[in-house]
Amino acid sequence: MDPAAIPFLPRGVRLHRDKVRGGWVLLAPERAVTLDAIAHAILSEVDGRRSFAEITETLATRYAAPPEQIAKDAASFLKALEARRFLDVTP
Repeated sequence: MDPAAIPFLPRGVRLHRDKVRGGWVLLAPERAVTLDAIAHAILSEVDGRRSFAEITETLATRYAAPPEQIAKDAASFLKALEARRFLDVTP
């Protein structure tokens, strides 16, 4: 993913706390994806204003992890969501 790209949740897609199951899900019309802790951490930073580089820098600092590894893992995850139309990206 381009470091300058700005990921955002499209209209109708939202992050939701599932109180019954005690976890987070990504909801879209007639679709849902259960999120693990890593997926939730990444999506919690997606606000439609910050670039992919800013998001990965924040995550690397917060979790004291190598920025290159965070960028690789986050890009893979976000691209998969984009392919399934749970995420849009502004170049």
